[in-house]
Amino acid sequence: MRTLNRLIAVTFAGAALACAGCSASHSSQPLGAPQMLADAGGGFGDVKSAIAIIHPTEGHKATGTVLFTQEADGVKVVAHLTGLAPGKHGFHIHEYGDCSDMAKADSAGGHYDPEGTHHHALPEKGGAHHAGDMGNISANGRGEATLETTLTGVTIAGDKDPILGRSVIVHEKPDTGAQPTGDAGGRLGCGVIGVANPKTK
Repeated sequence: MRTLNRLIAVTFAGAALACAGCSASHSSQPLGAPQMLADAGGGFGDVKSAIAIIHPTEGHKATGTVLFTQEADGVKVVAHLTGLAPGKHGFHIHEYGDCSDMAKADSAGGHYDPEGTHHHALPEKGGAHHAGDMGNISANGRGEATLETTLTGVTIAGDKDPILGRSVIVHEKPDTGAQPTGDAGGRLGCGVIGVANPKTK
């Protein structure tokens, strides 16, 4: 029993010394994920391309990819989707990178609006709008849709309104530009924006 007690005492003493060493070398504040990544040399600031793989919500068929590329004047967006009804569909970046609720994709939250504009608008109309407003994507008679556009005022992983880790939502109806979110109806598909393989085109 005395031997066991000595072992326990030594173990606790070692742990105390280790903690003291940690306190001496780091701030007493817990490290957040960005700081931990930076300390490990694994920050995201140098990421220049990202991708969202769209998966259908329950009862729908929307699938595809959305590729984001950082350019000097903004973020280039190239989207290819299938499984849509012919016509226009609202197309937005939403605030949370969470597609866990694939019944309705409500887990993705609302439109990405880091500037707090609280004002939805079609980007082509100009003026104040949510950073995540991408307007509409149009599907042909086969349900195929392609969109190429450039988002200004955002970055992939920079200091200015980064989109990495957010989500892309394709909606049931056209985005009319109406307040507060374009009256685009239900969510047909959801995809989290993650770091892309640089070879992906």
